[in-house]
Amino acid sequence: MNPPAPVSITEPCLLAAIDIGTNSVHMVIVRIDPLLATFTIVAREKDTVRLGERDPKTNQLAPAAMQRAMAALKRCRDLAESMGVEHIIAVATSATREASNGEDFLTEIEAAVGLRVDLISGQEEARRIYLGVLSGMDFQHQPRILIDIGGGSTELILADSQEPRFLSSTKVGAVRLSRDFITTDPISPKEFAALRAYVRGMLERPIEELKSCYRAGEAPILQMIGTSGTIETLATLVALQKQRSAPSPLQGYQIQRREIRDWVKRLAAMPYAERFALEGLSDRRAEIILAGAVILLEAMTLLEQETLTICERALREGIIVDWMLSRGLIDNRLRFQSEIRQRSVLKIAHKYQVNLGHGERVAQFALSFFDQLQGQLHYWDYEERQWLWAAAILHNCGIYISHSSHHKHSYYLIRNAELLGYREIELEIIANIARYHRRSRPKKRHDAYIKLSEPYRLAVRQLSALLRLAVALDRRQCGAVQEMDCKYDPEYRQLHLHLTPAQREDDCALELWSLEYKKAIFEEEFGVKVIATLAPQSLETDLNRALSCR
Repeated sequence: MNPPAPVSITEPCLLAAIDIGTNSVHMVIVRIDPLLATFTIVAREKDTVRLGERDPKTNQLAPAAMQRAMAALKRCRDLAESMGVEHIIAVATSATREASNGEDFLTEIEAAVGLRVDLISGQEEARRIYLGVLSGMDFQHQPRILIDIGGGSTELILADSQEPRFLSSTKVGAVRLSRDFITTDPISPKEFAALRAYVRGMLERPIEELKSCYRAGEAPILQMIGTSGTIETLATLVALQKQRSAPSPLQGYQIQRREIRDWVKRLAAMPYAERFALEGLSDRRAEIILAGAVILLEAMTLLEQETLTICERALREGIIVDWMLSRGLIDNRLRFQSEIRQRSVLKIAHKYQVNLGHGERVAQFALSFFDQLQGQLHYWDYEERQWLWAAAILHNCGIYISHSSHHKHSYYLIRNAELLGYREIELEIIANIARYHRRSRPKKRHDAYIKLSEPYRLAVRQLSALLRLAVALDRRQCGAVQEMDCKYDPEYRQLHLHLTPAQREDDCALELWSLEYKKAIFEEEFGVKVIATLAPQSLETDLNRALSCR
């Protein structure tokens, strides 16, 4: 069963990628060349907003921090529009993900700035960092350890040029630790010891899990790659100390663990004013650089890595690569990654022992309904088609917990699964579509459904209605119905389904009964009458099938 085909992009275009992080709002604007399958950076924008400054009692984003972020996003939008950008992709990470008012903040951004911001999980953040690094560095067919130290979290990845073997996001970041552990200036020995112990304790488990993914003979030769502001700043400090000038670009520059250790000692002894006076260190970065340096030092020590190579591409570039992959623009060494959604869905299906033959048949029928009725009964497009496919494959995964109310269990498992390549809102929608493949229709008292905005609720109602019919067509889970053809009569508001059985003598009575039982919600949602008829196969068709199976 193939996943939905990508949408074709044939003309060059400008794309903006915005990363709303714990420390900063970053934007990069690139020119996409679909013929060469490349992008060129044409502009960058950055604003330190300290979104991670949350109220410790309520765990809410502070109003002042949200206003700073909102103002930065407006500037990003205005710059993008002035340059003629055609597509803007914005994602939010750790600070928004963890805040109790994070979803409200994203709703406010959409209303006030006109930007739809996608909230992504820590695992998805790590995957896109990997894509960004892979687009800018040649792994030379060797596995690499990647580290990205952000304001609120640190991502650790073990990957090769084909796939990430291990993805993790740990709640240790330069802003978070500076806020929670450092109150003295310079830091006191007691606070410094507590900071290092905490970082080591938090990193031990993900690093042990990463090491468990090593293959025989890899450990001594692994190369470690570091990305993003904290690590680039440390590399600049190292370079300025050694050669009185920082390389530009920093891409490929290497620093040693002993050099990081030396800088950790120096920074720990400096008050803020001295750190701020250092060449290569901005005022806002000077506030958090010590905590970031401790994270890097402890990670390299636990991983037994002596050398770190700098990569200037990270999350924002990964957002762009992911966008290009989803539209079929990249088919060279990143080809395997273009199938990340399909492979992730199938992995979860295997994990929860889904009857994959049944799931693929249901997905085939669901997409057939989608394609034949597009522009007649619905106007959804490529993105929604992908949601329907994933929900169809996984609609029965809840049986892993219990057959009773398994549609509700399916919602829970999908919503909390590590489905890579999807935004948080997409996981919510897919889980809802699967949840409503049977029993009751979506209702206002269903919390998971009603918290969606109306366009998404409409997608859930209509796509789950398509899924119900598709499930009915494989009621015995044996492929009794070979083909389904739709004919819509707009004059009489009738939808005629012509079903071809796989076996000429099969009357498909159970499938027709199930279809009759499940069609009511579809009929109400689309305002049509569904009429199903069975077309018996010819002897010639039966003979051809028999010969093809020999």
